[in-house]
Amino acid sequence: MLKGKRAIITGSNSGIGLGVAEELARAGADVVLNSFTDRAEDHALAADLAARHGVTARYIAADMSKGADCRALIEQAGGCDILVNNAGIQFVAPVEDFPTEKWDQIIAINLTSAFHTTAAALPAMRARGWGRIVNIASAHGLTASPFKSAYIAAKHAVVGLSKTVALETAGQGITCNAICPGYVLTPLVEAQIPDQMKVHGMDRETVIREVMLLRQPSRQFATVEQIGGTTVYLCSPAADQVTGTTISVDGGWTAL
Repeated sequence: MLKGKRAIITGSNSGIGLGVAEELARAGADVVLNSFTDRAEDHALAADLAARHGVTARYIAADMSKGADCRALIEQAGGCDILVNNAGIQFVAPVEDFPTEKWDQIIAINLTSAFHTTAAALPAMRARGWGRIVNIASAHGLTASPFKSAYIAAKHAVVGLSKTVALETAGQGITCNAICPGYVLTPLVEAQIPDQMKVHGMDRETVIREVMLLRQPSRQFATVEQIGGTTVYLCSPAADQVTGTTISVDGGWTAL
């Protein structure tokens, strides 16, 4: 379905980003993986995707906290038809104790990077008359929780940026949308489960259901494959008129 399309996925050497890259490659897209590291295993991930799906895959190191690196990523990749802004970090603290450097870093990586990559990618998309921009926001782009001020501010802003870009590109063959996941079972989340079991004195299933997924009514994690599949849908002809909106993959979290 996406044969001949090039997709860039930021923050994609693990977790949601890698899951999205997997599903786009499965759908036939050539993919560019990204993170701030430049290790042999990063490039091996790209080689593995290429071999298994019969597509072209590359890994390009770029620090998403730096605007110049964000724009250079698009240039080094030779532009893209599909841009998935996924890079993100988290830090938890009360507002009055929130370290300024952490605020600046979260805003830069979770929000400002999407501005830079989008601005760099749009001219070529317009020239081709086709483009898909998918921003990985969060349920926290639509609601809030305490102690996550920078993350929530950034994700709310990503939703707003998605709407603005959609309006600026309407009728040009380009769409821009935000996916808002709830809790997704990634290696990072998986690693937190044993600690939560110890803290709460619960078995694995109970701590997942009653602690980690307390706000997710389905009491089930979303999967990286589901986020990837939603991304593929947004790149499909079925979604040609889906733009400027959010798609929640959160087990009912934002329905509350």
